[in-house]
Amino acid sequence: MDSTVTDRGKVIDINRILQMIPHRYPFLLVDRVVDVIAGESAVGIKNVTINEPFFQGHFPSRPVFPGVLIIEAMAQTAAVLVVETLGPSAEGKLVYFMSVDTCRFRKPVGPGDQLMIHVFKERSRGNVWKFRAEAKVAGTLVAEATYAAMILDE
Repeated sequence: MDSTVTDRGKVIDINRILQMIPHRYPFLLVDRVVDVIAGESAVGIKNVTINEPFFQGHFPSRPVFPGVLIIEAMAQTAAVLVVETLGPSAEGKLVYFMSVDTCRFRKPVGPGDQLMIHVFKERSRGNVWKFRAEAKVAGTLVAEATYAAMILDE
């Protein structure tokens, strides 16, 4: 299944995500993107498993999904939204962070959690986009941030 449309928005599966953004294992941090409304918002899904390589060292006695990777998952979800908004000409382009503002981590995320990354486009001008994002586990806010990114050719 490439993608489908539901009453809430478009669903983009992992095969389509791989076409849209250049990230690959072990740094691809979004398994599916749902509720995509081009030019407005999207929800990225990251299924956190104990098999993630960073859990060996972060932390062996209490595995915690690194906060910086939550921010990266927010950025990857936003990149999928940008490509969906701009169309096929944007596929495979790189999206670089320009700033991360008002970032807050509320609760730890660990193996077995499903991270739901709600991304909202605040504005765009040219190739610069600004987003607001919230990451939730089972409906509970675990992290939030506003950030800006620039989309460029490789």
